[in-house]
Amino acid sequence: MKTLSLGLFGVVCCAAAVSAQRGPSAFAPSNFIKTDAAVIALTHARVIDGTGAAARENQTVVIRDGAIASVGDADRVQPPAGATIVDLTGKTVLPGFVMLHEHLYYPTGPAIYGQLGESFTRLYLAGGVTTMRTGGNTNGVMDLNLKSQIESGLRAGPSIDVTAPYLNGPSNTLQMHTLEGPEDARRQVAYWSAMGATSFKAYMQITRAELGAAIEEAHKRRLKITGHLCSVTYAEAADLGIDNLEHGFMAATDFVADKKPDECPGQTTGQRTVDSLDESGAPFKNLVKKLVDKHIALTSTMTVFETFTPGRPMPPGLDVLLPELKQQFEQNYSRTAETKDSIYATLLKKGMALERAFARAGGTLVVGTDPTGGGGVIPGYSNQRAVELLVEGGFTPLEAIRIATLEGARYLGRDAHVGSIAAGKQADLIVVAGDPSRTIADVRKIETVFRKGVGYDPQKLVDSVKGRVGLW
Repeated sequence: MKTLSLGLFGVVCCAAAVSAQRGPSAFAPSNFIKTDAAVIALTHARVIDGTGAAARENQTVVIRDGAIASVGDADRVQPPAGATIVDLTGKTVLPGFVMLHEHLYYPTGPAIYGQLGESFTRLYLAGGVTTMRTGGNTNGVMDLNLKSQIESGLRAGPSIDVTAPYLNGPSNTLQMHTLEGPEDARRQVAYWSAMGATSFKAYMQITRAELGAAIEEAHKRRLKITGHLCSVTYAEAADLGIDNLEHGFMAATDFVADKKPDECPGQTTGQRTVDSLDESGAPFKNLVKKLVDKHIALTSTMTVFETFTPGRPMPPGLDVLLPELKQQFEQNYSRTAETKDSIYATLLKKGMALERAFARAGGTLVVGTDPTGGGGVIPGYSNQRAVELLVEGGFTPLEAIRIATLEGARYLGRDAHVGSIAAGKQADLIVVAGDPSRTIADVRKIETVFRKGVGYDPQKLVDSVKGRVGLW
């Protein structure tokens, strides 16, 4: 039996090696391309440039060698000779989404996350995401390898700002390392930055000393660090120099009366205090002022909280999941609908109001989706939904689009290249049927996603994984 097993192992290895030598044909971007030419002219389009400015009608966008060569009125900007012309009469071009709380994993079992990098990167791109930050990972190297292969043209997907594995204290999560103190936090930052990670994320059980050490090490390398906090308050993290805080104010424990230093009082305890906050009161305003003065960004992730809230619509995109995962979420959804006295019945709206107040006070609000929780947050589909929820929360459609594009690019330091539509920038663009500056739901009507000037077919990307998301 041992000889047979080794023999079979050798056959499998050889087969895998031959397959690798032939190239990953099933993963090849060419399978999903709709438009690819050295020069492309998108004519008679409505352009939403991502800056918050009003939409401009009857525009021509010329793409040359992956970059925006020119953009302007159709009667002034003429398609170059030999250009591939795409008539977009009645349609809108907007910047590719830049989303900052994404993951390449998904809840597939009790306290276990399946690593779904291959299917998720296709779905993100199909949904209009051309740049994303993985807001923490539970794998280690997969995110780094996918980033490299996407950039080298072996796979289709967004540009990825890779966040290292979580920096956390003791927890019940099997796929997280437990820090052994500040020096370990420094070692983790040093190791993962050397491996290629470009962002870091602190989690709920980290101590102030560990967080401070991690921030210092990240900043030495000119890298940024965010946090989904609990044991450390927002104000404490701000004083330590953190760059970003996740989940808007939903994870803040600043208002827990008997909060003990370096201890998480529990997510629900913190959320109850947030739910009772007066956005016009001094405690909230003082925290906002501190965050604004210290230039700390907040990431809105209302898509994941919506799945916890009774009475909300069924999330879009569930059909891409394995039948078992789809059924698992539908059961969760039914239980949520039957929950009486759910804190989220009021907390969702309060969270939206607090984020709006923060932005109106001059704070930097960015957006992401967080495909964790109990499932139902499906990459791509949820990114479109996140923009809709910003509008539900009180932002105008143009403001919501700016948050989902240029503000994210600015936070990542990539705004010179992506996040808005202007000559000289990378041609990361979304083509939608309709006018999302008037009807934000039109962001769901994506027809083409351009990344570096190559137009991808969203339907082909979705069809390639439909019914199998959960396998890979």
